[in-house]
Amino acid sequence: MNTEELSIVDTHAHLDMSTFDKDRTAVLARALDVGVRMIITVGTNLESSKRAIELAAKQPQIFATVGIHPHDVAAVDRTDITNLAEIANHPGIVAIGEVGLDYYRNYSPRRAQLQALKWQLELAAKLELPAIIHCRQAEQDMLNLLRDWVLGHKRRDEQRQGVIHCFNGNSDAAEQYLDLGFYLSLGAYIGYPASGNAYSVIRDIPKDRLLVETDCPFLPPQSHRGKRNEPAYLPLTIEALAQIREEATETVVRTTTENAHRLFRLGERKN
Repeated sequence: MNTEELSIVDTHAHLDMSTFDKDRTAVLARALDVGVRMIITVGTNLESSKRAIELAAKQPQIFATVGIHPHDVAAVDRTDITNLAEIANHPGIVAIGEVGLDYYRNYSPRRAQLQALKWQLELAAKLELPAIIHCRQAEQDMLNLLRDWVLGHKRRDEQRQGVIHCFNGNSDAAEQYLDLGFYLSLGAYIGYPASGNAYSVIRDIPKDRLLVETDCPFLPPQSHRGKRNEPAYLPLTIEALAQIREEATETVVRTTTENAHRLFRLGERKN
């Protein structure tokens, strides 16, 4: 790829985390060098969300989201959601997230996860912001909840409900999420040997609903397994995605970037 002409959007990163404290400036420079022009830094609790906002205020290529991850919702109450709402109107905020359900780790009780997700989805609807959804081994509960939410909250644009981050479901789940107006985002795990059985699902995702992400510092590409992930590695995921979908890399770059701008309205949020 000719990186000088690319404009790639990393739609899910965690640049606020301490693992980037020593070289965050260099990380951003490396990203720009390979064409990653915009990075969405995703909040996982109130403090993380505030750090994401601070980064977005300082760096023109960074946008932020605010949200409380299902791992961190055990003690969340309405006051926390009110506090989240108070910081959600910052001009650099492009979504509510990372929110969702995680029945794999179960770090928070399932009842607390469901309640916190409902509250945060209500906030997303109120602010007309998309939601960034984390779902791990909770597909049916997630689909039921999102279906009720979509039916109960009519948006001006019904195709901007949000995105299923690090989507790894089957074709039936993909179809249901798409029918509800969600985008599907893929990361470097699509290049792991174990992901071969998901290729048919990946190929069937419509071009206009496909996003790419790093989820850094997590989930590095196969060639960097065991190391910290960072936005500069995103072109490796794009190349893998292009091979799986039998498309030109430039096509994947163009469509995923257009989709990111359409979903998150990146050109509007800092003006």
